[in-house]
Amino acid sequence: MIREIAARRYAEAAFQIAREQGTEEAWSEGMSLMAAVFSNPEVGAVMQEARISTADKMRLAERALEGVDPLVLNLARLLVHRSRTALAPQIAEALRELVDAERGIAHAVVTTAVPLSEGEAAAVAEKLSEIADKQVVIETQVDEGIIGGLVARIGDRLIDGSTRSQLLALKRRLAEARA
Repeated sequence: MIREIAARRYAEAAFQIAREQGTEEAWSEGMSLMAAVFSNPEVGAVMQEARISTADKMRLAERALEGVDPLVLNLARLLVHRSRTALAPQIAEALRELVDAERGIAHAVVTTAVPLSEGEAAAVAEKLSEIADKQVVIETQVDEGIIGGLVARIGDRLIDGSTRSQLLALKRRLAEARA
């Protein structure tokens, strides 16, 4: 939880700078690269190794992130200096969400009992777009435990259309009717 809060704060600061400068896309691309670099297991091991100097870690980050926006590189340096490089993927994701929200795009995680075809996924995304009143990009997951239907989470909003929840609701109503 604390890590998520810290990542969110870094992302909000980055978003504010990017929006002021009109460089949201450059920041998103740079942050994605930074997240990929710092989440690499070999780089992550180097960044966590106390016997490697901060200066050497900085040089590694600067070489790996050569060509990104200078302010993205400054953020990478800050993360290296504070030993917080493990936050990079969360920061990049939070920044992407902020940029997308600014553009009217929402992200949803859709869980189904069986994998969705491309056509079904497009239909679900279209229906969620109508419900959310904005363009929705979906990420799909499979959980056989929901039996059928789907569960969608758009930000803080949960839409549970699973067969499992419907059966549980029916069970509760039947138990109440007997009492």
